[in-house]
Amino acid sequence: MESLTSVIWETPAHILFAASVALVILAFYSLYAVLHLIAPKPRPVLPSEKTYITTTPTGIATRQLPCWHDRWLADRHASEARARNDDPTKTDIADTGSIEPAEVRMSVVFPAYNEEDRILPTLKEAVEYLDATFGRDPHPHHHQKTLPKRPSTPRKHVMNAPRDDLSGYEILIVNDGSTDRTVDVALEFSREHGLHDILRVVTLAKNRGKGGGVTHGLRHVRGEYALFADADGASKFSDLGKLVEGCEEVVDGAHRGVAIGSRGHLVGSEAVVKRSALRNFLMRSFHLVLMILTPPATSRIRDTQCGFKLFSRAALPHIVPYMHAEGWIFDIEMLMLAESAPAVPVLGHDGAVIGSSPGIKVAEVPIDWHEVGGSKLNVIQDSIKMAIGLAVLRASWMMGVYRRRLT
Repeated sequence: MESLTSVIWETPAHILFAASVALVILAFYSLYAVLHLIAPKPRPVLPSEKTYITTTPTGIATRQLPCWHDRWLADRHASEARARNDDPTKTDIADTGSIEPAEVRMSVVFPAYNEEDRILPTLKEAVEYLDATFGRDPHPHHHQKTLPKRPSTPRKHVMNAPRDDLSGYEILIVNDGSTDRTVDVALEFSREHGLHDILRVVTLAKNRGKGGGVTHGLRHVRGEYALFADADGASKFSDLGKLVEGCEEVVDGAHRGVAIGSRGHLVGSEAVVKRSALRNFLMRSFHLVLMILTPPATSRIRDTQCGFKLFSRAALPHIVPYMHAEGWIFDIEMLMLAESAPAVPVLGHDGAVIGSSPGIKVAEVPIDWHEVGGSKLNVIQDSIKMAIGLAVLRASWMMGVYRRRLT
């Protein structure tokens, strides 16, 4: 130890400085290489996963699944190719936010893995609310009941404004490799309630995790709004109306907005207090890690993990194509991607551009929630995995392992 100290003292300052810089650079590139090896990479979509099954008046049919993401991807590759041809040295390519027009007012995605015992009450509650609020016909006749108009702020002008004459809904159940009767239960419910081609079941050939199921479902939605909700029914489905209002309050000039259900107001309530002390401790510890590792807007969100989140259609191309996490941590990546989305113009009362708005705003909306048995979350094991996953996720985005470029 003494000999090492003497060597350091005898070494010229400029050599010590150069050695220190070299060590920092080596550490940076070593971490970069390690992240490339361990950072999650979504597996390619299989051909069978681009089809869905639904009921018909005479039985069951398999059909091709509509996919806005495929067309978006083709447009994005074309835009990057044009940019390289125009300026081969250009490294920063503007985000492409185009998406096909909506065909229904609301899309609901339910990721499901072995949910035969819990999905039926959820579907009953969802369909009852969706039928009453949006109806089943995307283009209702004038003599039919008019849907209530969405709340709006008179001074706000937006591009991609939703159509007032569009109604209807769809339900996408993403069967994440279930080995029970989840699919049979869903199709029986569809047949009994006449939800032909409204309730669609997409089956993943291999289990991808909740994040992978949600991302896959969101790539194929047709709605002006897209909600993903847990299949256990822990959230009160009628609170969807609150999420739509919250989303409309924060949309920007391109009608990009996100609204998330929050259980933050329940801290201290019986629903949380009766949980085990270990689970509450891990919950608070995870929130502390979240505040340290996430960017400012995401770190201020009280509840990032509630399985009840709504996206405007215009927000989807800035979030879904760049998703990597397929486990429990995927919610946080979605919120980080929303926060880092490219700026869009802000329009004045006359429609003229008066500025720009960076990022997609997120409204945190208090909702009713209750504990439901049968959770597949292993409190200790999955909490550790989430903390590690969050660190890897944040480092991957900060160091350029993950990027908003496709090539």
